[in-house]
Amino acid sequence: MSTERAAVPEASPGSLGVLGRVRVPTPRSTGKLRPDDDFTVGQRVIRRLRRPASPPDWVLIGSVMALVFIGLIFVFSSSFAISQELHGNTRYFATRQLIGASIGLVAFILLARIDYRIWQRLSSPIIWVSLALLAAVLIPGVGHEENGAQRWIQIGSLPALQPSEFAKLAVCIYIAAWLAAKGDDIKRIPLGLVPFCLIIGVIGALLMLEPDLGTFAAIACIGVVMFFLGGATIRHMSILLAGGSAVLFAIVVVAGYGMERIRAFFNAEEVAQEAGFQIINLVSTLGSGGLTGVGLGASRQKFFYVPSAHTDGVFAIIGEETGILGGLIVLSVFALLIYRGIRAGMRAEDRFGTLLAFGIVAWFALQAFFNVAGVTRTIVLTGIPLPFLSFGSSALIASMAAAGILVSISRHGRGTMPKAADPPLHDQRPTRDVAPMSETKRPTISLFHGGRGDGT
Repeated sequence: MSTERAAVPEASPGSLGVLGRVRVPTPRSTGKLRPDDDFTVGQRVIRRLRRPASPPDWVLIGSVMALVFIGLIFVFSSSFAISQELHGNTRYFATRQLIGASIGLVAFILLARIDYRIWQRLSSPIIWVSLALLAAVLIPGVGHEENGAQRWIQIGSLPALQPSEFAKLAVCIYIAAWLAAKGDDIKRIPLGLVPFCLIIGVIGALLMLEPDLGTFAAIACIGVVMFFLGGATIRHMSILLAGGSAVLFAIVVVAGYGMERIRAFFNAEEVAQEAGFQIINLVSTLGSGGLTGVGLGASRQKFFYVPSAHTDGVFAIIGEETGILGGLIVLSVFALLIYRGIRAGMRAEDRFGTLLAFGIVAWFALQAFFNVAGVTRTIVLTGIPLPFLSFGSSALIASMAAAGILVSISRHGRGTMPKAADPPLHDQRPTRDVAPMSETKRPTISLFHGGRGDGT
């Protein structure tokens, strides 16, 4: 692979703003370039889709498919009692999850075959659509309320859509593109920390109006991880930690949101028939399986002893039916998925691919941690679902779509791990709307190698 540097044209001063539009390079050409550079939008899309790629990471694909398959099994096992009680059909939730898995599989295959760089150009429209959907949830007649929260969009008899799940993917794409475009400017508070807080703050405000503190916490953590890997300084992280703690305190203590869960976490036994009922039964269900479990489908706690057994508590049912060994196998598959995702990010050709892969991996890892830690009473129960396993069509489709992009990054990677001496990669054609590179200050090469045309 050629590592020649392409000429970088001067950027107009008006193109460099605090938030400005994301500046990205033009697509890489696999053939001879036209002298007049007159490719149409359709031709550029076709050339991008036809770009030669390496074979996919089959281990990554296998780990995703294994988790989806396990999830289908345990959603049916944990939900047939409540399905019969609420809908008169033992397969109601399992059927909806199967439909979601089918749609997610189509999205997974398509996104795995498409060059992931196309999402860098579409990052701004994607985040605007996501914000519009989050706002639409709050519109009477459009938003659907359930259990005191208005988090779904319900149109007629169509299945409900939960925009907050797709917002996680939108945030990963946009922040990866934004960080790749900013380059070293991310270390400047007016151009780095302030815009980042604005992005997360707007999304968080919309989520808290639903309200959905768990998803807000997950998106904030994902964003902070990406911001740190994108070049944020220790000073930035200290400010974020202090500010985030103050916001969390205000939401939980001052506004009273989640105080019941916190009290139940510390004094579950004293309110065992009220707020502590779910926590106590989750822990006892998880431990009742012993080493090998009571047998697949033989759970007793799912008969209305564990609230939301098919969503928040699915890992407890896995522990009861398959024991400690089954739970460890599931966690091992998650660990394999996270490892292969990190590997794909380290081998990505550009900074955008690296940051996007790490953002998706952080999404899966953090949600798995929050869910399992809540079930085991390690942290306060957050209500965050377990990726690929908990019931939720929107969550499953969004997770499989993100996994497809992860596979695409692995297909278009360099094939080898980056070395400290590797120069930044650039397109064969000049980039556009990119700040000129200083001749006196050459880019520093870091573990998160510079992307094409991002000035790092």
